[in-house]
Amino acid sequence: MLAAVKPAGTHCYDEMYGADGVPHAHCGAYAEWLAGKPRDFMLQKQKEADTLYARLGITFAVYGDEGGVERSIPFDIIPRIMPATAWKKVSDGCCQRVRALNAFLKDIYHRQEIIRAGVIPERQILGNNLFRREMQGVNVPGDVYVHIAGIDIVMVDAETFHVLEDNLRTPSGVSYMLENRRMMMRLFPDLFAQIAVAPVDHYADVLLDNLRAVAPHGTADPVVVVLTPGSCNSAYFEHAFLAQQMGVELVEGQDLLVADDTVFMRTTHGLQRVDVIYRRIDDDFLDPLAFRPDSALGVAGLFAAYRAGKVTLANAIGTGVADDKSTYIYVPEMIRFYLGEEPILQNVPTWQLGKPDDCKYVLDHLPELVVKEVQGSGGYGMLIGPAAGKAEITTYRARILENPANFIAQPTLALSTCPTFTQSGIAPRHVDLRPYVLSGKSVTLVPGALTRVALREGSLVVNSSQGGGTKDTWVLES
Repeated sequence: MLAAVKPAGTHCYDEMYGADGVPHAHCGAYAEWLAGKPRDFMLQKQKEADTLYARLGITFAVYGDEGGVERSIPFDIIPRIMPATAWKKVSDGCCQRVRALNAFLKDIYHRQEIIRAGVIPERQILGNNLFRREMQGVNVPGDVYVHIAGIDIVMVDAETFHVLEDNLRTPSGVSYMLENRRMMMRLFPDLFAQIAVAPVDHYADVLLDNLRAVAPHGTADPVVVVLTPGSCNSAYFEHAFLAQQMGVELVEGQDLLVADDTVFMRTTHGLQRVDVIYRRIDDDFLDPLAFRPDSALGVAGLFAAYRAGKVTLANAIGTGVADDKSTYIYVPEMIRFYLGEEPILQNVPTWQLGKPDDCKYVLDHLPELVVKEVQGSGGYGMLIGPAAGKAEITTYRARILENPANFIAQPTLALSTCPTFTQSGIAPRHVDLRPYVLSGKSVTLVPGALTRVALREGSLVVNSSQGGGTKDTWVLES
């Protein structure tokens, strides 16, 4: 039986068990169920999950790895369980953060009051290569720039959460959140009869409602499409999945054309006007006439149609300046400036290496810190000092010295752990949390999130491209 599941000597907060091995109150029902299950039963269920994910084609690709070979994303069958009180703090904090970030993006592309007030240095915005001068003066429906945001959060103890970063361009992973829930309901239907877990399967409906709500003014029955770069993209499964779930067309750039500043989709019945594009293509590749002329992924004339207010792009062009890791530092001040509120969720303390004093401190303490590129993503380009060898630290130091402003650093947090099914049994593994915040009619999120888990013992890197996996996230209804 699987009764003696403990944090196994870790000093980090275990989200299911106390230091004495007794389950936290909100995990009691699940822990009792788990304790009564033989290891062979759980092993068989894990094998079923792995087989089903492979059969369903739930995959991701690692760029530069054996030519981008597709892999099934690892899935762990032990859920992460959050009480309603903890989720409310996460939900309220994420919505507050996204409201402020939308206000910030509107401001910097119009009046730039936050710069004139001295809250953020002008060079941080206007000198950032993700700032799109082409967007200055462009009005977007409902003043919504970030329609879909993925906010990466870590838990330190039962009441303390920190935001690691804001993903505001084309955040991915929500398909795994939804498929993980489906998988758990298929494998363990009895559990959902015993434990009141809040549903997440209405995500696609909420997303579609929000996208339709930001269609150009006067559009009676908006046509929404999902724009993908194609099947070679690492997140193509998700693009196809979301289009199917919303009941809209999945298109590539060649399926669209622009005439008279209006976007049309080629169909077997002729041209059909498109009002809202949920795009999963980076800014640079959206329109060869406005951005990179060598792009074969986008649509010629799309930006002109966008400027003319004839089509809505979700997310808006130019959101990257707000999810740059050097801009992240200022989000608490944005909340105070635009909303007149104190941040519900705190940032991780962060050093900016473009500042000489910060750079000196970080260089002197590299073995203790996590260092990231300001525009990095996917777990690439990071240094995790406590896990790095001398040679890796020396090499990374040289990279920093070449361009210090390209890096930020943060302390190594004692991330919480969750019991995870491993080859050697159940053991704690570090996790993070990515809720998906939707903006349109209002700013909301469904009661669930993508939990990413570092499957290697002791690892703090949860990205699937770096050996991480996923878990179903259970938000309890009471």
